[in-house]
Amino acid sequence: MALSQMQIIQSLGEAMTWFERELNWGVPPTELRHLCGRIGELYAALITNGQMATEVNQRGYDVVSGDGERISVKTTAMMGGGGHVAFNPRSLDEVERIIILRINTEEMQIEKLLDATVEEARSLMSPERAGKQSISLSRLAKTTKPRSELKAVREVMFASCLVRELENGSIEVERDDGQGMQAVSPVQPVLRELARQLNLPLVNGNGNPHNTRQLGSLVIKSLSESSHI
Repeated sequence: MALSQMQIIQSLGEAMTWFERELNWGVPPTELRHLCGRIGELYAALITNGQMATEVNQRGYDVVSGDGERISVKTTAMMGGGGHVAFNPRSLDEVERIIILRINTEEMQIEKLLDATVEEARSLMSPERAGKQSISLSRLAKTTKPRSELKAVREVMFASCLVRELENGSIEVERDDGQGMQAVSPVQPVLRELARQLNLPLVNGNGNPHNTRQLGSLVIKSLSESSHI
């Protein structure tokens, strides 16, 4: 059964929350590969207006875009330029497009490292070794999806501030300065100010300060459940 875009957004949010909770419990990202993969497939389906492959272990591809492209999705939680992403070269003929994503575990947001045709991706791959080809993360541009292409999944207004959560998990804040709404950067100080006004904790259960995504999610959740909106 195909998921609606709203169901994909909800599933993605739940998977990210689960992933974050496991990290807070001390589980290393390397032990959460299956969850990373699920998050990546949901995000790829969301940004391509597509669907996950209908069969378990579908050969070659994980997502079919809204335009019918078969997409192989690889997701990592490795930060920096170290590491690589491996592919089975014999299944690449089943694919038209490759998306490589990274879960930024510091800000808990999803970064797109590569979105290319399979031919373009092949040009970045190492020669085949032990039945695998790989792309080094150091070869991928460390840029995220342009803001103009990202959808807002939740937003609330409080104390002249608009707090918005984007589909990759990042948080934006705009504030009314008397001449209209202006983007705020960095957003962390404003989020802390709002959290104090709402009597929300500034640290997590382990006593560590909430990162931007955690704090933004707390503020949005609190306001969504209250009479402030």
